[in-house]
Amino acid sequence: MGYKPFDLKGKVALVTGGNRGIGLGMAEALAQAGADIVIWGSNAERNLEAEGKLTGYGVRVLAQTVDVAVEHEIVDAMGEAVAGMGRVDTVIANAGIGLGAPSFSEMSLDVWRRVMSVNLEGAFLTCREACKHMVARAGAGDPGGSIVVTSSLSAISGAPRNEAYASSKGAVITMIKGIAVEHARYGVRANAILPGWIATDMTAAAQESKAFADRVIPRVPFRRWGQPEDFGGIAVYFASDASAFHTGDAIIIDGGYSVF
Repeated sequence: MGYKPFDLKGKVALVTGGNRGIGLGMAEALAQAGADIVIWGSNAERNLEAEGKLTGYGVRVLAQTVDVAVEHEIVDAMGEAVAGMGRVDTVIANAGIGLGAPSFSEMSLDVWRRVMSVNLEGAFLTCREACKHMVARAGAGDPGGSIVVTSSLSAISGAPRNEAYASSKGAVITMIKGIAVEHARYGVRANAILPGWIATDMTAAAQESKAFADRVIPRVPFRRWGQPEDFGGIAVYFASDASAFHTGDAIIIDGGYSVF
């Protein structure tokens, strides 16, 4: 009998910000591994497009329009997801926004609060509701689950003119470590993923910059931008039984940029 811990058949994975970019890259890999998928996104049209693509992998798909900056929308959506899919085994808090300023001195409180409302508070609320469900399942004799947050390489490096984003991404790493320690007794593990320079809508301006292409991308040992599909493997790993003893970690996926 072959080694099959990466088989996700019978499991349900929820990905916030799952209708594009890294979130969709993760959701596609999870679906290909056999997991039923729930995606949250604030754009209903993009949700429908992603739902159609994911359904093509032969799994059940539920797409929900959710603004992760609004508490009641997260609470209601998690309840609907559990009711509709029967359970949720993996939750990936991936939704995020990137708002900067011409300089730190010119960054407004509104920008700071908006970034925190999505990147930090949204991740907190998503993980909180996921933990409620997983703890309740454990109490009913069905322990286990995986919580994942998408952080950023900026969490551990300098991010000029983007301090709000970097601060929010650093905070979720600390949060996930606490979740890991508190919830291991329920069989729940919690980890963070730190992407480097990835070609998504959020980095569109940098992708179009010749200076960026000449000065930054050559510092990536692979000499290319990361792609959303580069995150499929880590998503499947953290959703699978292969990561049963892996918790409280922060995994960098940046093509070697941070060590070069």
